[in-house]
Amino acid sequence: MVVAATVVGALVAVQSRINAGLAERVGSGFVAAAVSFGTGLLLAALLVLARTDLRRSVASIPALVRGGGLRWWQVLGGLGGAWLVTTQGLVVVVVGVTLFTVGVVAGQVAGSLVVDRAGLSPAGRMRVTPRRGAAAVVALAAVALAGLRGEQTSLSWIILLAVSAGVGIAVQQAVNGRVAVATGQPLAATFMNFLVGFTGLAAVTAVGVAAGAISVGPWPGEWWLYAGGPIGVLFIALAAWAVRGVGVLVFGLLSIAGQLLGSIALDTLLPQADVALGWLQWVDLGLIVLAVLLAALPTVRLAGGTMNR
Repeated sequence: MVVAATVVGALVAVQSRINAGLAERVGSGFVAAAVSFGTGLLLAALLVLARTDLRRSVASIPALVRGGGLRWWQVLGGLGGAWLVTTQGLVVVVVGVTLFTVGVVAGQVAGSLVVDRAGLSPAGRMRVTPRRGAAAVVALAAVALAGLRGEQTSLSWIILLAVSAGVGIAVQQAVNGRVAVATGQPLAATFMNFLVGFTGLAAVTAVGVAAGAISVGPWPGEWWLYAGGPIGVLFIALAAWAVRGVGVLVFGLLSIAGQLLGSIALDTLLPQADVALGWLQWVDLGLIVLAVLLAALPTVRLAGGTMNR
């Protein structure tokens, strides 16, 4: 589960770069997000159709909702993933993968505290201790510092989009974990994630195109620009499996490490033309690492959940 969580984070960073490239080519983050979720849904559907146990697990979801085994909102985790993929196309093209990751991670750290305190994940309820609260404050300080670059007045709002995506990830991981436990199949949760996310994105994109607010440019020929969806299937399935045993916060910390390593590698080895890592970005990363260390202090399990020592 430790390795799986770290790999999930690295895959998120890779997906961010891919979807940002697709958004830049087609001229719309929403269109790129819809394509990413559409290809992901196709792959997830093929996997489900190939196995009888998966088909039964997916078919059991409506009955689980009606019978109270799942609440209706617990099958809507795909909306959080849809927003993440959308912000990848809107934010990464402006600030790069690393700074986007800073915002997402800050949202994850803060959002995971709230999610775990509310007991949304299968791991149960977790109390918010001063150390974990301090971790959220430090993470948000990194976001505030990122907004002081001063290159353009809209930058702070762009970073806040990434923060909101991080909060969405925390909720998505928790409720997808619930679906995975209820059905006994992480891939069933993955299929529902992509079905809900694609439905939402397709509706928004269709309305935007019809209203003239969203335009679609020429489709690129590079195959790898369409790989965001399959990558998403892989990390959503891994997340739904791994979060069951460690909780949203611990899983989030491990995936954060993967995101940071992956984003730094991408922006260092394959930098975008207008994006470079300066000293301020390294300070941001240092604050995020500090936030992760604060939140990662040992935990003990309580009745119905866990808390920090």
